[in-house]
Amino acid sequence: MERVSIDGVVFDHDSRPATIPVSDHAITVGDGVFETLQVVGGRAFALSRHLNRLRRSARMIGLDSLPESETFAVWVEEILEGGPESGRLRVTVTAGDGPLSSARGQGPVRTILATSGLPVRRPESHLHTVPWTRNERGALVGAKTTSYAENVVALAAAARSGADEALLLNNRGELCEGTGSNIFVVQGGRIRTPP
Repeated sequence: MERVSIDGVVFDHDSRPATIPVSDHAITVGDGVFETLQVVGGRAFALSRHLNRLRRSARMIGLDSLPESETFAVWVEEILEGGPESGRLRVTVTAGDGPLSSARGQGPVRTILATSGLPVRRPESHLHTVPWTRNERGALVGAKTTSYAENVVALAAAARSGADEALLLNNRGELCEGTGSNIFVVQGGRIRTPP
């Protein structure tokens, strides 16, 4: 990570590392949502669309007191100021401090922005279908949450088989997604995504 902002306060990793309390509910139970944006020309690509999707995910898990869009825009501008011309920006909103259980605390959400370089892309990927499925009827379908342990396990299994991405099917056996990628299929001259 190159730069981090927590609730609008920018930290430079080399001189002042960013920290969050161990009581943050994203750490204790994975209670948070995120979006990852590409940085192009020093600007966050499709910021408003990503923030809309972030808000939708937050509503799905019951987080409703996110910062206003104008506040997000200022924080994004500040963290990208003097930063890389290209890279990634991750916007994470956690439920804030909470107990060591699934119950939420009463405090405010915590908003974390972090920049990083772009990953090295290979000209081709090797895929491995893992035996675990996505539950298309689960409470979090469509929400991009910080609960990514299933993806970590699936990607590790793919790596053990010599692949660099895991393919996941849903409970009906339909192609769903990768652990960190979207799937596009060309069928009959049309580009399609899984259901």
